[in-house]
Amino acid sequence: PAVAMVTASHNENGWTGVKMGVSPPLTFGPDEMGRLKEIVLGGQGVARPGGTLTHVPGLAERYIADVAGRLALNRPLKVVCACGNGTAGAFAPEALRRMGVAVVHEMDCTLDWSFPRYNPNPEDHEMLKAMGQAVRDFGADLALGFDGDGDRCGVVDDTGEEIFADKIGLMLARDLSGLHPQAQFIVDVKSTGLFATDPVLAANGAKTLYWKTGHSYIKRKTAEIGALAGFEKSGHFFFNAPLGRGYDCGLTAAAAILGMLDRNPDKSLSQLKDALPQAWTSLTMSPHCADEAKYGVVEGVVAEYEALARDGGTILGRAITGVITVNGVRVALEDGSWVLVRASSNKPEIVVVVESTRSEDDMRALFREEVKPRLARRPEIGAYNQEI
Repeated sequence: PAVAMVTASHNENGWTGVKMGVSPPLTFGPDEMGRLKEIVLGGQGVARPGGTLTHVPGLAERYIADVAGRLALNRPLKVVCACGNGTAGAFAPEALRRMGVAVVHEMDCTLDWSFPRYNPNPEDHEMLKAMGQAVRDFGADLALGFDGDGDRCGVVDDTGEEIFADKIGLMLARDLSGLHPQAQFIVDVKSTGLFATDPVLAANGAKTLYWKTGHSYIKRKTAEIGALAGFEKSGHFFFNAPLGRGYDCGLTAAAAILGMLDRNPDKSLSQLKDALPQAWTSLTMSPHCADEAKYGVVEGVVAEYEALARDGGTILGRAITGVITVNGVRVALEDGSWVLVRASSNKPEIVVVVESTRSEDDMRALFREEVKPRLARRPEIGAYNQEI
């Protein structure tokens, strides 16, 4: 019989690695996953040779103390803490209070694996909408939303409007590069093009590298080049010393965001956002595409855009100035706008993001008149999870 194994290592700095595997290798289908769910929820697991399960007392307290110790707020802030009934509910409210948040409004912080309200995903419109309403209802300075396992952080400003993680990353990069001159940052290819053109980053000598989407890719590249931080549009933030320990942690990201507000006591979060150069970035949109077909579809789209650029073609009347193929294809246009098509690394989906430097209507046109029709010509493409 196959044996599922989990191993981890621990030292004075905390948990350093977790590895999961199955011996012999096994592909889990819907029936097997259903049975695994029954085993876990029913407490039917059986200890077998080759692995151990060890309870480490006080780990929750050590974690809260570590993340909360990164910040001591002087500015009184009122924060909505949205956990979507996920794991972060066991840690986030207390950690925020220890950071010095004056008022923490808890929103769906009771753990419930059935997730009765919505999918705890700070990139999902339903969760962002609920966070925005809570900010307006309680007059909060911002809302911080955490995903199911607490390693991602989403943000809604004082007006109740969401700020996508790449724009928050740009705001943080502006703030942190003033404290750490010549800082380097890593961002994924779904992120705003403003990192490459921002005058504040340029004045501070900051450098930004666009890299493959995927938290393991961004984490690894951030460590490899010794970047101060890495930002992924999905809400994964990676901070190296002295800001963090290099891995993605929603509460470490929350501390960085709150610290930025503390260093700008006369500015609201929406004012810091409005100080950024103008760019309108879409939601992350994902049409269904079978795992066995998605990479072939993307290869075809890459070839089309490379040919279009090579032949001097245009997109909505604009010349193509660059084609980045490190992860799918990101097509840059002469006015700084861009479109991205890539294969999801963990779902049977294609990933689409567009950004316009002109207007929200133009951003919608880049999707509706350019990318969506191009993908629609392929029979492998199914329904979108959400659209602009």
